[in-house]
Amino acid sequence: MNICIFGSGAIGSYIGSLLIKSGINVSLICRGEHLNAIQSNGLLMQSAESEKEYFCKPLATDNPHDLEKQDFIIVTLKAHSAALTANMLTPLLKNNTTVVSAVNGLPWWYFYKSNNQYENMRLQSVDPKSLQWDYITPKRSLGCVVYPAAEIKAPGHVFHIEGNRFPIGEPDGSISARAKTLSKVLIQAGLKSPVRKKIRDDIWMKLWGNLAFNPISALTGDTLENIANNKESCAIVRKMMLEGQAVAEALGVNFPISLEKRIDGTRNVGAHKTSTLQDLELGRPMEIDALTKSVSEAGKIVNIPTPTIDIIYEQVKAKAIKAGCYIDPNL
Repeated sequence: MNICIFGSGAIGSYIGSLLIKSGINVSLICRGEHLNAIQSNGLLMQSAESEKEYFCKPLATDNPHDLEKQDFIIVTLKAHSAALTANMLTPLLKNNTTVVSAVNGLPWWYFYKSNNQYENMRLQSVDPKSLQWDYITPKRSLGCVVYPAAEIKAPGHVFHIEGNRFPIGEPDGSISARAKTLSKVLIQAGLKSPVRKKIRDDIWMKLWGNLAFNPISALTGDTLENIANNKESCAIVRKMMLEGQAVAEALGVNFPISLEKRIDGTRNVGAHKTSTLQDLELGRPMEIDALTKSVSEAGKIVNIPTPTIDIIYEQVKAKAIKAGCYIDPNL
C-alpha cells in the first residue's frame, strides 16, 4: 500500500511518521527548509504524550512526479493552498486512488452525495476555481476531521502537542471497503480513526467552535480561555455559533451536545492560541475563508442569514489583508 501525505507540515509530518513507524510505505510532499532537512537528516517526531521519540528517513520531495501512483493521498495543506494546488495531485492518481482532505472548515466536496436538494453544489469559498472538484473529482473523496495539534519545532523536527482523533467517513454515509481499510491502517498507527456514518456531523462539531473562536482570537489577540471567560467576546461567539448551528441544522446536521457545553469544552482547553491567531502573529496566510466564509456561503444556500458571522469575517479579513496574511483564492 502506498500512502502520500500531500503538504507535510506539522500535522502531515506527524501523521506520516506514525504511519511509517507502523510499517506503511509513506511518501511526503513538502517544501522549503523542512523538506531539505528531511532529505538530508531525516524526520524526528516527539510527542508531549510520550517520553519516546521516533526518527525516520522517509521519501520526501516537492515534485509529485518523483513518486509512484498512490492508493491513498492525505492532503494536509492549509485550505487556501489545497484549493490552488489540486492539479499537482494528478501524477499520483490511479483509477481507484482515494483522497482524504484533512483540511479545516467545510470541505470542497461537502454537497457530493449529500442526498438532499443541494446535492453537487460547489462551495466557492473553499474551491473558488473548482480545481479540487475537477482535478481530484468528488468520487475519490473520503471525509475526515483532524483533531491532533502539532508544530514544527525546527526543520525536520515535528512535535505532537496533543490529540489523536482522526474520524473518517464516506460522503454517502456507507461503510465502504476503502474506508475500513484506511481506518484499520490509521488505528494500527496509533490514531483513533473510526469509520463514521455521518462524517458531516463530525465536521460541523469541530467547525462549530472554530467558526467563531478562531476569527475572534485574531481580532482580540486572546486565548481560547480568555475569549470564553470574557462576557463581551463570548456573547459574540454565541451569536456566531447560533447562526452556524441554524445553517448546519438546515443541512440536516445533528449536534449531540448543547452550545454551552461546546463553549465549555473550548474554555477547558485553557490558554491556547488558535491556529488563526498564530498565523497572524507569524505573518502566515490565515484560513478565514474555510473557517468562516464557508459557513456564510452555506447559509446563503439554505436561506439562513448569518449577519454576525458576516461582520466578523469582514473585520478579520481586513486585518489579515493589512498584515499581509490573506491570500485571495480568486487570483
